[in-house]
Amino acid sequence: MFKNFLNKQVNIAQPIEARKEQVKRESVPSHIAIIMDGNGRWAKKRALPRIAGHREGMKNVKKITRCASDIGVEVLTVYAFSTENWKRPKEEVDFLMRLPVDFLDTFLPELIERNVRVEMIGEPDVLPKHTQGALFEAMERTKHNTGLILNFALNYGSRDEMVRAMKAVMQKVQQGDLCIQDVDEVCLSQHMMTSHLPEPDLLIRTSGEVRLSNFMLWQLAYTEFWFTDILWPDFEEDAFLDAVQGYQKRNRRYGGLKGEETN
Repeated sequence: MFKNFLNKQVNIAQPIEARKEQVKRESVPSHIAIIMDGNGRWAKKRALPRIAGHREGMKNVKKITRCASDIGVEVLTVYAFSTENWKRPKEEVDFLMRLPVDFLDTFLPELIERNVRVEMIGEPDVLPKHTQGALFEAMERTKHNTGLILNFALNYGSRDEMVRAMKAVMQKVQQGDLCIQDVDEVCLSQHMMTSHLPEPDLLIRTSGEVRLSNFMLWQLAYTEFWFTDILWPDFEEDAFLDAVQGYQKRNRRYGGLKGEETN
């Protein structure tokens, strides 16, 4: 019931390009974050290995990236691999570490053509060299692009991010570069991995799970949530536009009142 309340589908039988134009007439979220969940269950339903679901899920990132770019989203952050995902079987982890290489090898020319800039949040140091190489090359070759930012959360955990931010602030205080009185929300935000990005307007989580799973806990304080039962590989453009149109119907008050509520 909770999910259904948050996720009222906008079932409009329109061609996808017409829907994109309709969405663009309203306020489009500047930053959309996605927890891409359900790859393993998608594969299991088809009696396939889990890695087949991950492969299909990465293909779907391409579709949603194109759609987000088309409607004018500024930042698309996708939760690709968490700090907790290292606990998975080695074969699966090794495959997941190959996916960014394959993804960027085939998709980078189109990203460049579309003026998309590739970025990442997370700790890259422990990633395999081939994963680091693919990401760093994509980031270097797209660093001057001015369109959509495709932001991979890779080896990312929000609690780890906050601990690192606090340590950086504490070190500055100890060194005398920062006064304790100046440590506030703005100061902490400036030490997060997303300090140069707007906070997410919309969070989408697929597969029916209704939790944040250690994802952008600081940044999601006033984000609108959209939960759906659709498994990530099946989350097509229509479903993505449903989420955006659902967001456009929300009344974002940030703790205050808007419109007729103030009368």
